[in-house]
Amino acid sequence: MTITTPSATTHTPARAVAWGGFSPTFLRLEIRRLLRNRRALVFSLAMPPVFFVIFGTQSDYQTNYAFAHGNVTAYIAISMAVYGAMLSTTSGGAMVSVERAQGWSRQLRLTPLSPVAYIVTKTLVAMTMGAASIIVVFAVAAFFGADMPIWVWVVSGLIAWIGSAVFAAFGLFMGYLLPSENVMQILGPVLAFLALAGGLFVPLGDSGWFPVLAQFTPLYGLATVSRAAFAGTESGTLAVAALNLLVWATIFIAGAAMLFRKDTKRA
Repeated sequence: MTITTPSATTHTPARAVAWGGFSPTFLRLEIRRLLRNRRALVFSLAMPPVFFVIFGTQSDYQTNYAFAHGNVTAYIAISMAVYGAMLSTTSGGAMVSVERAQGWSRQLRLTPLSPVAYIVTKTLVAMTMGAASIIVVFAVAAFFGADMPIWVWVVSGLIAWIGSAVFAAFGLFMGYLLPSENVMQILGPVLAFLALAGGLFVPLGDSGWFPVLAQFTPLYGLATVSRAAFAGTESGTLAVAALNLLVWATIFIAGAAMLFRKDTKRA
């Protein structure tokens, strides 16, 4: 069988693997390979700013300062940045399904790469695309009148980016769970539902069953924490959101590590 996951196949086993199995060489090669994937680039960098333009550029949103540190357009900009980071990191992690189909798991079994090091590497690669998506969304938002202090731009963007590691682990988990020919077809509707349930497309409100249910969904924590500095979120709500983020991160990372071990043992 010909292995088409290329450069990493020949370089990683031959290079020293340091820091508990983590390989900087492997990380560099994976980032380079991702940047050559034009479909992933378009998917990650084009959709979120397009959605921002659709949802966030009404003229009254630019003049409506309904939040502690800016207008409604800025609120939607943060939401779409979180959405873009989620899309990018999930799809980046889910690419492992293609690698499995190409026999890459067999190659990894021959290297000192540990499950934790592999997951960390794939997470960092996916987060590279997540960072690019956030930057693009924020640049478009600034052009269309999003208004908030510079420190809020920076803090919100950093939180959205760091928190998106949860969805890189989610992508890895689903990439090992689903066959390569179906993974993105399944993840597309799942991510759209998570964005809706997490309050990215419509406000959750303060009453009824929907806001309560949303607190148990994976995106609620990241969306709430990312908007906290901008919206002046209450400490109780912020604590619930942080706990949500921590719990789902633990679930996805543990699940991805378990499936990676199973996959390499089977190989």
